Amino acid sequence: MNEIKEYNETIFESIRHIDEYGDEYWLARELQNVLEYKRWDKFCNVIKNAQKACENSNYEVFEHFSQVGKTSKMPNGGVKNLLDYKLSRYACYLIVQNSDPRKEVVALGQTYFAVQTRKQELTEKEYSMLTEDEKRFYQRSLTKKGNYSLNQAAKKAGVKNFDQFHNAGYKGLYNGETADDIAKRKGLRYREDILDNMGSDELIANLFRISQTEQKLKRDNIQGERKAKETHYEVGQEVRNTIKRLGGVMPEDLPTPKKSLKELEKEKSKQEKIGMK
Repeated sequence: MNEIKEYNETIFESIRHIDEYGDEYWLARELQNVLEYKRWDKFCNVIKNAQKACENSNYEVFEHFSQVGKTSKMPNGGVKNLLDYKLSRYACYLIVQNSDPRKEVVALGQTYFAVQTRKQELTEKEYSMLTEDEKRFYQRSLTKKGNYSLNQAAKKAGVKNFDQFHNAGYKGLYNGETADDIAKRKGLRYREDILDNMGSDELIANLFRISQTEQKLKRDNIQGERKAKETHYEVGQEVRNTIKRLGGVMPEDLPTPKKSLKELEKEKSKQEKIGMK
């Protein structure tokens, strides 16, 4: 029996990657092996069908299927350039939906990615019933997805220094504060994620900044790193002004939760292990 068929859904988690911005992704060639496609050209046909489905659903294909290059050593000592794709969770979902349904691992993948995608989509009624910490986890998941899409749009606009680009947005929203300034004000440790230490309202304000900046970069066809940073700052400032006009609390005045999302995750993991004993 094929070894893969003995695995459970953790096989898809085992090939999940996290980039420098905390965003998750999968690599097509690794997914190809898991889904038991021996030939890359055959799997490329599946990817093309998935891309068509993505486009028909009115999603930007490049946001979910990002081309990346990799090298492979040849027997003669040379190096061969190989095409690969950096895939979002949604892209993986579309790929398994378009894969050979006769394969047991494909059926497993369809269930896994469908369930995981559903977990990230809640109705307004369901959201209102969540606790504050659950809302934080939900909004943090959305900001991760949003930042991934924003980074893709910024890269297309010519951005290379992403730290400066993101700081421009924070400065607009937080009245001149950079990410480091926000971290210091919150009393965080070095390199501790500021978004993991925000309440749901603060995360929502940042999600609005992220999504509106992405849309403006695309809509106005912004080109050049300087212009992209200016756009991010202006959008952040507009979001701040909107909060002010509505009489809301400024983001820097919102309380910092006592525990970060990572701390809550560790506590949850410990409780689950205790419960399994």
